[in-house]
Amino acid sequence: MSKVRQILNITVIVSALGYFVDMYDLLLFQIVRIPSLKALGFDGQSLRDYGVLLLDMQMAGMLIGGIIWGVIGDKKGRLNVLFGSILLYSLANIGNAFVPNITLYAIARLLAGLGLAGELGAAVTLVSEVLPKELRGYGTAIVASVGIMGSVTAAMVGDILPWNYAYIFGGVLGIILLILRLKMFEPMLFLSLKDTKVRKGDFLSLFTSKDRFVRYLKCILIGLPTWYIVGVLITFSNDFGKVLNITGDINPGHSIMFTYIGLVFGDIVSGFGSQLIKSRKKTVLIFQIMAIILVIIYLFFSYGITPTEFYILCLLIGFSIGYWAVFVTIGAEQFGTNLRATVATTVPNFVRGATVPITVSFHFLSEEIGILNSAIVVGIIVFIISLVSLYFIEETYHKDLNFVEKY
Repeated sequence: MSKVRQILNITVIVSALGYFVDMYDLLLFQIVRIPSLKALGFDGQSLRDYGVLLLDMQMAGMLIGGIIWGVIGDKKGRLNVLFGSILLYSLANIGNAFVPNITLYAIARLLAGLGLAGELGAAVTLVSEVLPKELRGYGTAIVASVGIMGSVTAAMVGDILPWNYAYIFGGVLGIILLILRLKMFEPMLFLSLKDTKVRKGDFLSLFTSKDRFVRYLKCILIGLPTWYIVGVLITFSNDFGKVLNITGDINPGHSIMFTYIGLVFGDIVSGFGSQLIKSRKKTVLIFQIMAIILVIIYLFFSYGITPTEFYILCLLIGFSIGYWAVFVTIGAEQFGTNLRATVATTVPNFVRGATVPITVSFHFLSEEIGILNSAIVVGIIVFIISLVSLYFIEETYHKDLNFVEKY
């Protein structure tokens, strides 16, 4: 069997489409948040207040769901997560289109977050376990790059369709995906443990052993720069545009779209690059150095540029944080089969959750020293923490995943 046929198997393809739906909803909510709240009768300050509430409910759902689906993935099987999470997401997303008040809207976002939380971790775990170690990076790169395209699709659909139809579109995509997943099978690595007495999916065990906790923490911390950049520099790009005297108005939606387009290509290059240089750590380091250089350009050398030049910079920055696929793969490869899904599912969601303390710190400091200086201080801290964690984390490119965690 050729390498291309090995990589492009049903597991990789369907897992990639699952992450596509995941990323579609995450960006779609940002796009339709204001029009959907206006449709419910809100305006002015209430748009921001209830928008924050809905985002917090979604984030809470993802943090809780990451733990729940991770444990299920290790105890009951990876496919159970893929089926259950996409079903919950699909029904919740369709429900988003028909909410009559803010209370039900918040509940719908909580349920959508719960559903979305399981997609990426289960997908990366499945792909990592069904592909040989010399091809794992290719598979996860495909999953991540196709997934990020979901964000680009959301940007286009959100501009074309009314907000409620855009939600329905995402829910229908999820239901169609359920049909495709009927052809998938559990990886042999998981099936070999199914009837054994090995403890599986013990989330608390990540905190009862110093070795496991340190490994787990390093997996989370190396991903922090991605959401510092997205959550601060890109989300508030209109505010930075004013401070940097950009020659025209900056649309945050366009900044996000170009950043995610860059992420697509970054994920492809980082995933394939980690295979070519045979190192996950070196690949992440290269991309982080690239990100640092581009962030310096963004904060220090972009005064007076045009909006077009600014969006090109967003595209390049997006490329530089496109090590998301490699980062999640590192997490999956660090832990044994009996804990792998738990780690791979919770790590990306905890990194997303870290956006909250990062943005809170940014806003707090910006009141004292201005948004540019605040972004610089927070960025320095985030990158130092990430680089130190990367330095001490184990290289896993050559690692055989046929092992279990000992208790």
